[in-house]
Amino acid sequence: MTTELNELRNIILKHVLRNAVKYKGTASSNAILGGVLGDFPEARKDVKKTLEEINAIVAEVNNLSPGEQLKKLEALAPEFLEKKERGLFDFLGFNKNDTVNTAFPPGPEKYPHMGHAKASLLNFMLAREYNGKFILRFEDTNPVTVKKEYYKIIEQDLKWLGIEWDELIYASDHLLLFYDKAEELIRKGLAYVDKSSREDISLSREKGIASEYRDISSEKNLELWKEMFKAPAGSAILRLKINLKHNNTTMRDPTIFRIMDEKHARKPRYRVWPNYDFQNAIMDSYSDITLRLRSKEFELRNELQRWIQEHLNLKVTRTYEFGRFNMTGVESSGRVIREKVQKGELLGWDDPSLTTIAALRRRGFLPEAIKNFVLSTGISKSESTVTWDDLIIQNRRLLDSSAKRLSAVFDPINILIEKTPKKSVELHFNPNSREGGRKIKINGNFVISKKDFDSIKEGELFRLMDCINVRKKSGDSFICESIDYESFKGKGTKVINWLSPDNINVEVLMPDKQLIKGLGEKHLLKLKKNEVVQLLRFGFCRIDEIQKNQKEEGLDKNSDNKDNSNHDNNYNKNNSNDNHADNKQQSQKVLFWFTHK
Repeated sequence: MTTELNELRNIILKHVLRNAVKYKGTASSNAILGGVLGDFPEARKDVKKTLEEINAIVAEVNNLSPGEQLKKLEALAPEFLEKKERGLFDFLGFNKNDTVNTAFPPGPEKYPHMGHAKASLLNFMLAREYNGKFILRFEDTNPVTVKKEYYKIIEQDLKWLGIEWDELIYASDHLLLFYDKAEELIRKGLAYVDKSSREDISLSREKGIASEYRDISSEKNLELWKEMFKAPAGSAILRLKINLKHNNTTMRDPTIFRIMDEKHARKPRYRVWPNYDFQNAIMDSYSDITLRLRSKEFELRNELQRWIQEHLNLKVTRTYEFGRFNMTGVESSGRVIREKVQKGELLGWDDPSLTTIAALRRRGFLPEAIKNFVLSTGISKSESTVTWDDLIIQNRRLLDSSAKRLSAVFDPINILIEKTPKKSVELHFNPNSREGGRKIKINGNFVISKKDFDSIKEGELFRLMDCINVRKKSGDSFICESIDYESFKGKGTKVINWLSPDNINVEVLMPDKQLIKGLGEKHLLKLKKNEVVQLLRFGFCRIDEIQKNQKEEGLDKNSDNKDNSNHDNNYNKNNSNDNHADNKQQSQKVLFWFTHK
């Protein structure tokens, strides 16, 4: 081994170790090259060889534990170690030995999205950082919007993100507590039943005009309160008696209970339900929550929730509101999404255009990537606007080192290459591991894309990726000139993707719901549903379904390929026919959801 090669490998190792330590044990080849070329300009002479060395060393380093990686970096290049950064939660002022209990309180009214991911992750991490408990609390006191399916999907999505709760609470289990606290406020003269019309109540709060019911005695209000449990829906509400002229409009005698006839998903016999602020304030205190991190939209609610806790002599919960982040070009309103799903304008809550956790999971985004992404948006008060590219960068960094690479062609044409040796070639599933695994027999018949075919000029030398070197003679005539890459290097013009004739159908659902059809290599059938792969020269895709013929499936037919998403049957029924495929190919198909480039 030459001195120059030794030096190159030593430099690569330093950069790979630094990248692995920075990103929790997983280095990415794509992030290494620039630094290596900067420290060792001679490597520019043969970038392909440099990349091969990088891939090999990345594979070695990623097989080490994070502790081993750190120890090796400390010994080899301590100057590469970053200075200890300020802790994520240091600004909150807690001491190392403090106990901080937190909660994430979603309403089971829709599928969780990226905003929910951020709030739940931050509260979970805060509790773990300061020896506390993390509570998942369903704020399910609006029977109109609460649905059984949403409880389940919220739990499923949080677990997928790696969040573990120490306690699971349902606000709807504490209605008697809420009623008791309501009566306490009534007896104190701090709450009153208002039987005015909805319009008059709205005007009362807007103009600061007292309702005729505002100054009725506590004794009479207790009677009216008990009557509410048998009264018609919408005929009365319970309001707090605070200040109708308050600058903060949430403090202008807000509603805390209303009568509703809609059947609740868990508690169908109840009709009198507390609103968000009332039950939230009480549950935070009774759950012994130290602090909750939540988005800035709740900032105006702080004063009201503290008022409720203080006047009921409850522990006052500390909160911190961080700025929201907005993703460009993405619908985030639960109400709008729900309407579009009902109208059939979206495939479901996991439509590929959405940033619900279900949609991101189905497209092939990894939970660690989502975590890294939401944490990168920070927890300051400032709002930020982010793009799909910001999320894709995080996901690609993880997939580059782990995803299998396979071939697919989406505008396929057949070509015959003369003098191709009849043999098997073995290609790697991943260039980082270089362990082979894709054995393909070649005999002169190949499938390439029409775009590549049209780009090849007469007399031009090109290479079928990791296979053979080919020259175009004239017209549709091709000949194999050599096999090894060295014979192509410096003489050839392009490397193109290819398939053998022994292939299968593939279909990819794009984010805009366009369905792209083509052919793919048969090794795709050996993979598993939900696996994210890189289709060479196309992009990363998640396997949504694998359709095998009965002979190949055997006793395992369909066992791993069912999907509970409510739109799957329509998707498969509408898109399963391919007029250009033979019967064998029709029975062997892989359906993908496009992740990203």
